[in-house]
Amino acid sequence: MACRNVCDNIAPSKPLFLTVYTVVIIGVVVSFSYVFSAIYSSKPTIDSFGWLSYPSSLPSVLHQTINFSHSDEGHPVPTPALGPQGAWVKPVWELPQRNKKMPPLEAFRLTKELVQQRAKDNIVIVTFGNYAYMDFILTWVKHLTDLGLTNFLVGAMDSKLLQALYWKGVPVFDMGHRVSTENVGWGSPTFHKLGREKVVLINSLLPFGFELLMCDTDMVWLKNPLPYIARYPDADVLTSTDEVIPTVIDDSLETWQEVNAAYNIGIFHWRPTESAKKLAREWIEMLLADDSIWDQKGFNDIVHRQLGPSVDDVSGLVYAFDGNLKLGILPASIFCSGHTYFVQAMHRQLRLEPYAVHTTFQYGGTEGKRHRLREAMLFYDPPEYYNPPGGFLLFKPSIPRSLLLSGKHTIDSHFSLVNYQIKQIRTALAIASLLRRTLVMPPLWCRLDRLWFPHPGVLEGTMTKQPFLCPLDHVFEMNAMLRELPEEEFGPGINIREYSILDNPSLPEGVKKSWLEVHLCQEGTDGCNVSNDSAVGGVLRIPSNSNEETFIKVFSSFKDVKVIQFSSMQNAFTGFADKGREERFRRRVKRYVGIWCCVLDHIPGHIYYDIFWDEKPAWRPIPPPTSEDDHPPW
Repeated sequence: MACRNVCDNIAPSKPLFLTVYTVVIIGVVVSFSYVFSAIYSSKPTIDSFGWLSYPSSLPSVLHQTINFSHSDEGHPVPTPALGPQGAWVKPVWELPQRNKKMPPLEAFRLTKELVQQRAKDNIVIVTFGNYAYMDFILTWVKHLTDLGLTNFLVGAMDSKLLQALYWKGVPVFDMGHRVSTENVGWGSPTFHKLGREKVVLINSLLPFGFELLMCDTDMVWLKNPLPYIARYPDADVLTSTDEVIPTVIDDSLETWQEVNAAYNIGIFHWRPTESAKKLAREWIEMLLADDSIWDQKGFNDIVHRQLGPSVDDVSGLVYAFDGNLKLGILPASIFCSGHTYFVQAMHRQLRLEPYAVHTTFQYGGTEGKRHRLREAMLFYDPPEYYNPPGGFLLFKPSIPRSLLLSGKHTIDSHFSLVNYQIKQIRTALAIASLLRRTLVMPPLWCRLDRLWFPHPGVLEGTMTKQPFLCPLDHVFEMNAMLRELPEEEFGPGINIREYSILDNPSLPEGVKKSWLEVHLCQEGTDGCNVSNDSAVGGVLRIPSNSNEETFIKVFSSFKDVKVIQFSSMQNAFTGFADKGREERFRRRVKRYVGIWCCVLDHIPGHIYYDIFWDEKPAWRPIPPPTSEDDHPPW
């Protein structure tokens, strides 16, 4: 009707005006057609990975609560008004309305428009994973929002994670894969295959024209990295590294000529330059041509095709790959690996503020990574983690000065120190099992570092101090400690927590205030009674070398106390009365300790820890004589 009115009005006019009006109307129609076509046709560059196919239905949402009491930012974090209105132009952590259906999967497709909704200053931060790593992903997101960063997206590799993150208010996109929701194991062949998705993502995102900060889910941000990245505007790629020897002592880029370790693709930044796009294309082509190539090794191989010269005398950038790509190596002192952060504490020694920590250089699989972050109070757990049924049990470890500080740092002195602590922990595990309490593991001291290859105790050139507080996974097998075992064969499970949990801001006040000190005393001395009413001023005195009957009698009245702390574990418990239970306990805990690795002049080079070392007079810290003898001491 509107078109007819216009034509009627101009009919008496000259033919020239009729022609002009007609051209204008046609132009408007064509323009609208073009705009709507552009909005709805955008898609990733690489769609052969199935990112554009979706199942017809999704499973019901599984809920997971995260504790936000580390800060006041558990509430929705405002998001800048960017781009067109869509699924994710809203604050992070703002929960969708439960009375409304989840948007169709098409709304979660990776498109330029979706990225635009999250990008800020043309930068987007991205990670991805499956449901097995949801707690890592929530921790990753929480650290970013605590820093005031909302320009990020999480790729969901299964529909279970996609749903869960959506209902948590976390910006998520569908990677279109129906992969397993189970833990595939960091470092496993399956995990390395999943790592190829990272390269696909990079190739999909760079053509959109955004800068990309790509991260693994087993890292956390401690400081806003974007101002640091902005210091190097000419860099096509900035990558982290596995270097453990500092090449700089300030916050400048590593000296590329002195970096001998692999570049680590768990943290790296890409600009959408032609050189970066070319690198990404050749990288994915390499991986698609050979399934056996690990994504990180492929990246290192292709980048090192040419390395040098320096771009200039100031920036620290280097020409790499094809001679045109400008590469920068992020300093390992502040973009930390699991070694520079947890073992060397390089940032503290150099008095630098770390931007990130990536849980590499660790043992015990996913459980080891999670425990490292928990020890550093960097992991976010649900509230019930901080208030377990039965309460906590902990003790003050006792270490003679000579074991810690005297003599040279040798294999013998290292094992003497660690074994002394293992014996106390073994007793604490038994009491925790008896009282059905969660054991707070003590901080662990080591003299020697643990690695995967022969070394002289600590790596030359590193800043590792001796002795040092070593991560629990240096000695204990975290995955074995947390693995569910049949109770009829191994006795009841024993829950553990990290040594720092009682200092964690997430610990409820009610737990902190419900505390009982237990002091061991010599039986027969004044006030040393086998009684549950002998607690005075929150302190209970019980005889050393008490048996199971005594423990049950004394502590039956303190089941409601949240925290019981022993002044010592030396000679605290004589053992279980039931020999069957004692045997099941021994069968369980002998699996808890791992290996130290590795001596310089022997194959096999590792030495097994033995939780019952003190029961074997001939025990010595030596590697297995031959490969045929290479097995744990059980």
